[in-house]
Amino acid sequence: MTLSSDETVSKTDEEWQKILTPEQYRVCRKKDTERPFTGKYNDCKENGMYKCSCCGNELFDSNSKFESGTGWPSFFKPINDENIKCESDTAYGMIRTEVMCKKCGAHLGHVFDDGPQPTNLRFCINSVSLNLDKKNE
Repeated sequence: MTLSSDETVSKTDEEWQKILTPEQYRVCRKKDTERPFTGKYNDCKENGMYKCSCCGNELFDSNSKFESGTGWPSFFKPINDENIKCESDTAYGMIRTEVMCKKCGAHLGHVFDDGPQPTNLRFCINSVSLNLDKKNE
């Protein structure tokens, strides 16, 4: 699904529950976190475009993925700053920056300032929030 930059996806909780797996719903719609080192993309080395598992919005290119050792797929930049949105997250007594899909509001993960050059950012993303559209090489 490719959306123009001004289109958004809006569904009720019931509609999301019908199209997402229970884990996708729990993480993407209820802002939970998958257990570290369990996600399908944590050790993935394949090339392609990582898209939102809820709406198909392009989020991260595999060229920006790096091994952070945290147990979640990590990227040093999004494909486009316009495709994500960030908000302050103070849950669990911590101060973090939540990363969400700008098209559908899905919780993706968090961004930290301990990543590699050139951005020094680490977008720590739940695998269940992503679908990899593999490049044919």
